[in-house]
Amino acid sequence: MQKIKFITKEDVLELMENKEDFKLVDSLSAESFKKGHILGSINIPVQRIEELAPELLPNKDQLIVVYCASYTCQTSTGAVRALNELGYTNVLDYKGGKKDWDEAGIGLVTI
Repeated sequence: MQKIKFITKEDVLELMENKEDFKLVDSLSAESFKKGHILGSINIPVQRIEELAPELLPNKDQLIVVYCASYTCQTSTGAVRALNELGYTNVLDYKGGKKDWDEAGIGLVTI
């Protein structure tokens, strides 16, 4: 099993500011995504990764940052494991998730 690698809010912001080519994935439910998510992220609920990842994340070597609700939420870690098992090679877990992002004053967007 591949070891889970983590990324901080500051590093995610740096990726965004530098316009790096990466995918930001919200691993929570579609309902949760609609209520609030990080700008620029796509929604792939953890239980639908096998179904949706091939279409939404076609490049298995692209940098992918996965997040969920907060430090105590395990959904992003499960999603990272699932993506690794599907052959994705560059997946990071942003453990702070939506709560960390919102508390920093950056804000979330809704649909």
